[in-house]
Amino acid sequence: MSDLLERLRGRGWRLTAQRRVVAEVLDGDHVHYTADEVHAKAADLLPEISRATVYNTLGELVSLGEILEVSTDGRAKRYDPNAHHAHQHLVCSRCGTIRDVHPSGDLLADLPAHERFGFQVSAVEVTYRGICPNCSTA
Repeated sequence: MSDLLERLRGRGWRLTAQRRVVAEVLDGDHVHYTADEVHAKAADLLPEISRATVYNTLGELVSLGEILEVSTDGRAKRYDPNAHHAHQHLVCSRCGTIRDVHPSGDLLADLPAHERFGFQVSAVEVTYRGICPNCSTA
């Protein structure tokens, strides 16, 4: 069973066939699908699943804090099931491929006090950008 499915079961979230399929699609490392990609993959497993059900399920999972909604450079929102492990993102500037990365050090502590402008900083989001291996050879 996937990590996401286990977490949802632990929360007592009602796992309909449609919700289960969406969670199964989101299982894996470096998963950052758009809603349309989730729908297409879910429809391969459960042909009758509607686009509206996928969008609603993704919205619920984001609201529950079980998946992250990732938006980069005005591209379509992507959904990341790695919501419970601190990480940052590495994004290809050409094709939009996203990978989870785990930089060393404490990014929050690395912000000097004079650069906080009195804010009580609670979270850090860093996006690394570059060209992926597939795009660099194309």
